[in-house]
Amino acid sequence: MKKIDETYTCDISYTDEELKKMLTPAQYRVVKENGTEAPFTNAFWNNEKPGIYVDVVSGEPLFSSTEKFESGTGWPSFTIPLERRQIREIKDRTLGIPRVEVRSTSANSHLGHVFDDGPKETGLRYCINSASLKFIPAELMEEKGYKEMMYLFPETYATAKGWDFIVFGAGCFWGTDAYFKKLTGVTEVLAGYSGGTIPYPEYNKVCDGTTGHTEAVLVYFDPTVISLDDLLRHFFRMHDPSSLNKQGNDLGTQYRSALYWHGNAQKKIVDSRLKKLTDSKRYKKIVTEVAPFKVFYKAEEYHLDYLGKHPGGYCHVNLYLANEPLGDDE
Repeated sequence: MKKIDETYTCDISYTDEELKKMLTPAQYRVVKENGTEAPFTNAFWNNEKPGIYVDVVSGEPLFSSTEKFESGTGWPSFTIPLERRQIREIKDRTLGIPRVEVRSTSANSHLGHVFDDGPKETGLRYCINSASLKFIPAELMEEKGYKEMMYLFPETYATAKGWDFIVFGAGCFWGTDAYFKKLTGVTEVLAGYSGGTIPYPEYNKVCDGTTGHTEAVLVYFDPTVISLDDLLRHFFRMHDPSSLNKQGNDLGTQYRSALYWHGNAQKKIVDSRLKKLTDSKRYKKIVTEVAPFKVFYKAEEYHLDYLGKHPGGYCHVNLYLANEPLGDDE
């Protein structure tokens, strides 16, 4: 918890006169005068559209719809800030009871309060005033300069570009990332975490198995160049789908074989490929976790394109296989 003091200086500073020109009276009352708007009548309490919520003054990204939940309070409620970003939390006794006020870092805007009665994933409920927020719909995020957060909405991102996407877990994401980047028709690959319950998991927590996530890659592809079925064939070629929670030298549930599909069309293709692989008797038992896609979280910066930055780094995958034509039995 951070305590406000007289030495704090926000990154973006406006005079009261400037803020009054920028904001509506209701927004100014909340942001500058620590006001609270009425429940159930504010702009975003029941907004269910995909997108992110940014500071109404600075545009600083604060929360995502992926972590928004219905709390029954009448205000927008979130389990955690977007990407675990720093938000200032300050002791507040203005009502005679101890509370924790939440303020933005860049503009020092009053946002609301955080309580410890949220969903079990974090146990927290960030109760935020709509007046402090501006909502950026997922389909406008790239245009508005928030492309780096589009991984939270891969279907929106892929559809806008005429692509498709799927998420694979095949052991350490360094090698999995490098393998799929070699395939013609794969347009973008991002290393991260999926399949668990903890939002924005940290690498050390994923490694100790407490998040439920697997190391995964978000694979965007052009279906006019490479089919989903061929991607699946590569997926089952480049790792061992019969190895439970182990690939190469890596052991643990975070290294499990996993495949997260979206939409009925993808499911049919996945089911068909799994049946062919099972019928081939190539493996005694396939242990790949196959489930609908829910959410993907980007890995820490030093994990992204790891083998591109460190060509001699550890890799459990035979990357040369990516250049070999697929065989009839794959």
